[in-house]
Amino acid sequence: MKWKYILPIAIMTLGSCSKDFLDQKDPNATLIDDYFKTENDVLLAVNGLYQALRSGNTIGETSSLYSEQRSDNTGTNDNQSNSGEPFQFNDFSLLPSNSYLKTHWVNMYDGIARCNTLLAHIDGVSFSNEDTKKRYMAEAKFIRALLYFHMVRKWGAIPLTTVPPTTTDEVSAIAYRQEERIVYGQIIKDLTEALDSNLPNEQWDYAVGRVSKAAINALLGQVYLTMGSTLSENPQANLQQAEAYLSAAYDMRSFGELQEIPYTDVFDVNKKNTCKELVFQIQYLQGDQNYSSAIARNNQAKGETINSLKPSTGSGGMAKRDLVNDYEQGDLRKDFSVKFAADPQVSDWFITKFRDTSPAAGAQGWGGNDWIVIRYADIMLLLAEAKMKLGKDSEAIVLLNQVRARAGMPSYQEAMRNTAYATKYPTLKEAILHERRVELAFENHRWFDLIRNYTAEELVAYFKSKNQSDYGLANLNNIGTKDRYFPIPYDEYQLDPEKMYQNPGY
Repeated sequence: MKWKYILPIAIMTLGSCSKDFLDQKDPNATLIDDYFKTENDVLLAVNGLYQALRSGNTIGETSSLYSEQRSDNTGTNDNQSNSGEPFQFNDFSLLPSNSYLKTHWVNMYDGIARCNTLLAHIDGVSFSNEDTKKRYMAEAKFIRALLYFHMVRKWGAIPLTTVPPTTTDEVSAIAYRQEERIVYGQIIKDLTEALDSNLPNEQWDYAVGRVSKAAINALLGQVYLTMGSTLSENPQANLQQAEAYLSAAYDMRSFGELQEIPYTDVFDVNKKNTCKELVFQIQYLQGDQNYSSAIARNNQAKGETINSLKPSTGSGGMAKRDLVNDYEQGDLRKDFSVKFAADPQVSDWFITKFRDTSPAAGAQGWGGNDWIVIRYADIMLLLAEAKMKLGKDSEAIVLLNQVRARAGMPSYQEAMRNTAYATKYPTLKEAILHERRVELAFENHRWFDLIRNYTAEELVAYFKSKNQSDYGLANLNNIGTKDRYFPIPYDEYQLDPEKMYQNPGY
């Protein structure tokens, strides 16, 4: 049975629809009220939630436009493609009318709507085991929280709903921006409730690519860390909660020291179902035209063969020289993550972190790379950041040193005796940010790391201190305090300029 939504794609898009339109039935669709009958129906709906995450228009592998390309790690150097709209994100010239921006907004709310629909109907289904029902609800709440967390960090105040609207009046009632603290409150509620389930600690005890308690704890910890770093209310209490949940996630690992897992194993397509560092990943199917990964072939530069068997005619995924220069001498992660493409058409650094040159992926580049959302090195460095902000520097350094050791780097204490390192990263905060940058490059964390640790004014100063020649075609002088947030898409703002007010500066 194919499940088709008789719902708005995004909760804002019904503003001009009539009740007659809502009452119409598609003879080829299954109405929501008629769909949820059995446990298996719910399972298929849960699978659909994970499917929503795969898209590059939400948080899947090709979603870097909305995060990493906003940062100082990568970008788009062709400012003519698609009328320059992708280039606007990296150039800090983003317009409310940008069609990619609207697509991202709509698809994120579509994923949230799927979660709301499942949770609204699950009580009408009889389960042979109530634990199964609680597990499905926990998965839906985790995914809803994950999507809202991405949105609130990008847009700030946003519309918030946990029930599916079915009439224009219901849509109008929720079509207004709610304060960040309210949105964060719902995210915490969802994740806390998700922990109250029989989900296993690690995905290996459930299924690879599905939610585990380690993933929930990790996300809760990051949410609290973000609140403690960016909101004015209760920063100390939020940081303490961040430390507690991140510690809980870290303690659920099934290995000892991080260096037991080689860095290259984390991204090896042949080990994606066994690598114990992975906590939550979005799955792709190698060799399948529709469900395979495109990240290896998309990042491939002309004249190169390191990523994919598919020949490239373009520049691939660009790595900024600003990032390349940030790797310390001898860092094992550099040669694995980036490479210089000498072809005259490219003559630049490109991303090599995600590879699949297997015969199964073939000359079409239908790769098997999973998109890693959470892994233990990420958790360890977030925990180090939380401890540092709580004044527990020695405990933070222990975690930092584990990550550095795997990369073949000297301890933080030893590195600080190097004048170049100490000058570039004079504080522990800057050292942790540097380590997160090179450890997690191209994994869509960098922009969130920056806006979590710098105010809007500090962010402007940080970018304007950079060398333009190391940054590509994007103009560093364009950045302003408005760029801390994305603009509200113009069509959403236009529905009700008062309730859907625009972010300052746009």
